[in-house]
Amino acid sequence: MYIATTRGADAAAGVPGSGDPVRKALAGNVLALGLVSMITDISSEMVTAVLPLYFVVGLGLSPLQFGVLDGLYSGVTALVRLLGGHVADRWQRRKAVALTGYGLSALCKLGLLAAGSSVGALGAVLVADRTGKGLRTAPRDALISLSSTPETLGRAFGVHRAMDTTGAFLGPLAAMFLLWVSLGSYDAVFFTSFCFAALGVLLLAVLVRDRRNPLPDRPAVRELVLSGPFRRICGWAFLLGGVTVGDAFLYLLLQQRLDLAPVAFPLLALGTAGVYLLLAVPLGRLADRVGRWTVFLGGHVVLLLAFSLLLTPATGVALAGVALLLHGSFYAATDGVLMAAAGPLLPESSRTSGLALLQTGQALAKLVSSVLFGLAWTVWGAHTAVLVAVVVLVVVVAGAAIARPLGGVSCGTAC
Repeated sequence: MYIATTRGADAAAGVPGSGDPVRKALAGNVLALGLVSMITDISSEMVTAVLPLYFVVGLGLSPLQFGVLDGLYSGVTALVRLLGGHVADRWQRRKAVALTGYGLSALCKLGLLAAGSSVGALGAVLVADRTGKGLRTAPRDALISLSSTPETLGRAFGVHRAMDTTGAFLGPLAAMFLLWVSLGSYDAVFFTSFCFAALGVLLLAVLVRDRRNPLPDRPAVRELVLSGPFRRICGWAFLLGGVTVGDAFLYLLLQQRLDLAPVAFPLLALGTAGVYLLLAVPLGRLADRVGRWTVFLGGHVVLLLAFSLLLTPATGVALAGVALLLHGSFYAATDGVLMAAAGPLLPESSRTSGLALLQTGQALAKLVSSVLFGLAWTVWGAHTAVLVAVVVLVVVVAGAAIARPLGGVSCGTAC
């Protein structure tokens, strides 16, 4: 089991601690990464906000076909995350790997313009875009983790996710505005998205400082897997991800229930992002105090309630408002909190690889979840598919609560 170093050892190694100049510089690094993520998320969420409706309504895809594409969008990053994490740790070039990933995703926004209405071409572009995300996510989260003290990891990730979600909040608004002024032109959305993505790449290159550790004695990924607490947290995160229905399906279900016009569809993602933005920092701080796994698991209970609402006869704005409130709360309680819980269990020199391994499991789980839910919707109908998803989620959440994968771990933080 790998335990984060003590405050005194961190200070001696140049990790944020009691030394004010170092702490100040590294705190700036977290804020710089937050700014990059905010600009990049404006770009990505502009596209994400319109793609579900574009695929299902514009191109006429079935729920199963959309589930496959959504699964690719979420899960194709799996092996790339491991590669990116390995390269970043092997040569201690976390910023360079992240920069490569951000740059590839930016170019893919132009690829959406070239793909037109070809489902095959769109699928290829989504694969390339998620490849870029797979390369950048683990190095970025490792930089955040290494730029923070163990006691404040929840807060650091909360601040980063709040800035990131500001972009997720603005992205759908920008998409709605562009669809309105361009009379429904998706190309206008895709090109503007590229401009924001290119700006994010530039800011990363200029503002973010790399974090490097000595190369010798770096544990292999196999050793990370054999670490008891880390192995358990990866296993339960994978199971929970496999029974979590993706965002796009929630939005499509709400769109059907509310009969929303296409131009208003991005408002659904906007609602989730707004709640996430408000709660990311408070729930990050709460996780530091009461336990990160506790808050992470509580987030899945909240998601369970959101989908349970879809089984009721409720409709109208009230249904959408409550569902999106719960959905945004789920993200605020899980996204950065899981990384904060896993970080102290990993050595600094291999933290990128370890987080990449955890994120790979989640990506594969989301791929499986999207395909299975799309299949269930196609075969059984939306109501039955949601009912089955809710029942399975109840079982897995109960199992995770009983198992307590971090129970008894003492790592100097509220893991």
